[in-house]
Amino acid sequence: MGAVKTKRMPRAVREQQMLDAAVRIFGQRGYMAASMDEIAELAGVSKPLVYLYLNSKEDLFTACIRREAAALTEAVRAGVRPGLPADRQLWDGLRAFFAHTAEHPDGWSVLHLQARTHGEPFAAEVTAMRAEIVAFVTRLVAVAAREAHRDPDLPEHEVAGLAEALVGAAESLAAWANATPGTTARQAAATLMNFAWAGLGNLMRGQVWAPPAEPA
Repeated sequence: MGAVKTKRMPRAVREQQMLDAAVRIFGQRGYMAASMDEIAELAGVSKPLVYLYLNSKEDLFTACIRREAAALTEAVRAGVRPGLPADRQLWDGLRAFFAHTAEHPDGWSVLHLQARTHGEPFAAEVTAMRAEIVAFVTRLVAVAAREAHRDPDLPEHEVAGLAEALVGAAESLAAWANATPGTTARQAAATLMNFAWAGLGNLMRGQVWAPPAEPA
């Protein structure tokens, strides 16, 4: 009889274990302080196997960013129900965003803090994810403008600017919420809706705040 073969874990499953460990270490210790030894130990594999699968610390960090960015984007999209009014879609999207960042604090740390502070190409990966979310919010704001006016005069660049501001506020609020015990995703989303949507509603109704005239 031949030797009994032990069942090997599929590569994809093993790789996800490594990424899980890496996200935790990178998120809690930071990119520079994280070591491949720590990541391998937490994943329950040898350090050479981590290098075999993911090549280098830089490639491993990039893989973590891509996975966490894709998961966050998908969570936001999955949380929004098409066909609802724009404010309800935004509300659902914000709740999904804050729920995901709260449930995955290490992943959010990788995206919001670590990737942005260690230069290219890491920052470029986050920028691509952020651009996708901004485009999604831009469409919601544009839909709201169409619902408020048959022929809205809200300029395209202003819609884009509002979306940028809203996403930036959501990012800052998520960091605050994760650091503030007892803050729920629903509370964070409601805070941002009260801050942003009330102003957007006035804008849609043509009640635009105008800066004072410059002195002659």
